[in-house]
Amino acid sequence: MPLWPVYTGTSEPHDGITRLPPPPPWRAFDGTPALASPDEGDAASPDRTHRAETYRATPQTVQLVNAALYLRRPLLVTGPPGTGKSSLVYAVARELRLGPVLRWNITSRSTLDDGLYQYDPLSRLYAARQAAGHTAEDIPETGIEDHLRLGPLGTALLPFDRPRALLIDEIDKSDLDLPNDLLNVLEEGQYEIPELVRTARRTPTAEVMIDGTDERVPVERGRVRCRAFPFVVLTSNGEREFPPAFLRRCVTLRLRQPDDGQLTAIVRAHFDEEPDAYAQTLITRFLSRVGGGDLATDQLLNAIYLARSSDLGAESLDELAEQLMPYLGETPQADAF
Repeated sequence: MPLWPVYTGTSEPHDGITRLPPPPPWRAFDGTPALASPDEGDAASPDRTHRAETYRATPQTVQLVNAALYLRRPLLVTGPPGTGKSSLVYAVARELRLGPVLRWNITSRSTLDDGLYQYDPLSRLYAARQAAGHTAEDIPETGIEDHLRLGPLGTALLPFDRPRALLIDEIDKSDLDLPNDLLNVLEEGQYEIPELVRTARRTPTAEVMIDGTDERVPVERGRVRCRAFPFVVLTSNGEREFPPAFLRRCVTLRLRQPDDGQLTAIVRAHFDEEPDAYAQTLITRFLSRVGGGDLATDQLLNAIYLARSSDLGAESLDELAEQLMPYLGETPQADAF
């Protein structure tokens, strides 16, 4: 039987992803050859594991994550800095056992090809020159696939038997063309690698390296098509608007600053105990300042950690907390001499 919700927000790992209903007919994919999804294993760094375990999803977040999973659509997460936009994908990947999160950090220079694959023709030319003068038996095999690696988006769209998790971080920092360039790839769930298409008659199957590891996977005739559409999270700080055609292909989640109850739960999760009196004072102070500008939950956690870990007096702690929680984008004031 289908399962709703698949993602519960409890951070307890389970295999509920196998009980997703079939996709809508217009979002069904049939990529081959089917690949086994990787386990997280020991690949997860302690900070990413902690981020996943301590993330606290709101009921709205749980509902929209499940909508994206059921519809096989990307999830566009917008909101102020520090509201947990990028942490969400790690929490979902851990709970649903989707393997290591693939991450693509966007800058103003990012292009679609950066996310799909990287090809280094200079290294191939160097290898060819190194082979010159050797006998045929001595020449190492250095085909195109030895100088090509799939990027995070390209890896996520491989025909894995269960979805991979992909974070496209700060899409609002991209060039104006990138959201439109993503439309076709995310809509069709496939792409081509022209360098491999050109050699497909001679080498129909190429073993290429994937993002984040030296593991190789087969790519047939230079074409990649997904089998299970990946769980794609695109984050935005709301610094720009996106084309309507892009927005209608995404499920949109708008995060707000957490309230008192949510902050208390976040602090409890990070420190594995109830906030003490001083931590509760810092939470109250943090909330009282939220309306005056952007603040990040990390700033509050830093202040609470130092209050717990140092032997500073109350007055010094208050002064330090004030310095640790400036409004984001505010220029620090220089000390006077």
